[in-house]
Amino acid sequence: MTQIVTDKTFESETAQGLVLIDFWAVWCGPCRMQAPILEQLSEEIDEDDLKIFKMDVDENPETAQKFGIMSIPTLLFKKDGQVVKQVAGVHTKEQIKAILAELS
Repeated sequence: MTQIVTDKTFESETAQGLVLIDFWAVWCGPCRMQAPILEQLSEEIDEDDLKIFKMDVDENPETAQKFGIMSIPTLLFKKDGQVVKQVAGVHTKEQIKAILAELS
């Protein structure tokens, strides 16, 4: 299951393990296309191997600004608190799995 993360909880929630953060907004069409793909992925991959978070950029502008998020959806990958990859645009489940394989 994907979880919601905010400016306040971002650092603590994404500090350990492999984490994918989906930066999105309610009004963003491509973001709505990305959401079900991430839900499927969260059901297939154990949370111990990958945590998936969603961050609404309108409600949480600080974190988006800190990471230079200029377009959405943007997927940010962190491993043990460090940003290891960032990709913009809608990605298929296969594309995301390929990125995860590259990062593990």
